[in-house]
Amino acid sequence: MTDNDTTIIAAPARTAKDFASDQEPKWCPGCGDHAILQQLKNVMPELDVAPENVVFVSGIGCSSRLPYYMATYGVHGIHGRALPMATGLKVARPELSVWVATGDGDALSIGGNHFIHTLRRNPDLNVVLFNNEIYGLTKGQYSPTSKIGLRTITSPSGVIDQPFNTAALTIGSGGSFFARAFDRDGKYLRSILKRAALHKGTSLVEIYQNCPIFNNSAFEAFATPDSKADKTIYLEQDKPLVFGKEKNKGIRLDGFTPVVVDLDKEGLSTSDLWIHNETDINKASILARFADIHDKSEEVVPRPFGIFYAEERVTYEDALTEQIRDAQKNGVASLEDLLKGESSYVIK
Repeated sequence: MTDNDTTIIAAPARTAKDFASDQEPKWCPGCGDHAILQQLKNVMPELDVAPENVVFVSGIGCSSRLPYYMATYGVHGIHGRALPMATGLKVARPELSVWVATGDGDALSIGGNHFIHTLRRNPDLNVVLFNNEIYGLTKGQYSPTSKIGLRTITSPSGVIDQPFNTAALTIGSGGSFFARAFDRDGKYLRSILKRAALHKGTSLVEIYQNCPIFNNSAFEAFATPDSKADKTIYLEQDKPLVFGKEKNKGIRLDGFTPVVVDLDKEGLSTSDLWIHNETDINKASILARFADIHDKSEEVVPRPFGIFYAEERVTYEDALTEQIRDAQKNGVASLEDLLKGESSYVIK
């Protein structure tokens, strides 16, 4: 080795600790936000993006404290406005990995208008929607996803508003990616977050998470060993919709109506069942409404978890950049001519 030789040392692989800030999370013990934060930190090294190229944007609510706990750039905005701020950032700096941490109240109530228009525009954002079906930070008011009949400080006689169905709202608004996960299923949540991050466009991941103070055990049916197998169904591309402790129950499509069947009792096989296809908008729309249709019946109906829909289409920032590029390439007029346009007139 000579004096002119250079030794190249490979940078050590990043770990979850590289994305953890020095701030202590200010969430209640037992809050699902802790689990979501941990899985976000776990998935970041798998994306091969440096912390300085990641930005977390949030609005107001318990979930919106998340930017403080990530060793990345972050913006803690105002109530309901995280999505337009994130969109503006992505347009200005398209090379950044932009994430939005929001809650069911922040996104679907005061931020509802921004929510639907962000989805149809399709900027390349990763939106993580923490859904505990309650307002936690402001002490337990009912939210846009609270179930009918829930008694809260603002609905002492029970909620009478029809709750939003986040899956149906996302797909109906033109969203290009929707998935659902659960705070207590860490490994699965991590895999969904990674897939969402790799999606080119607005990915919306709804995460059921427990609020132990104001809406405890709202999602217990999907967590306890006695009921989980019969109450959850995990969506896999090109695989039949099967569930149950013995994997002997499934979903068939009767026209456009999903029907729960018992494979053993009805002499059916998995080849008779609905095969999941995340690129089929019609099936995704039916799947989004599945719980709404069947929760009113006496049937044992599973709640779908996984990727409902994924569509590749042009992103907002790419379309805007191309439009600006074309205008600059073809523009020959002066600024005054551009402002006048082709249909201006003079008043004498």
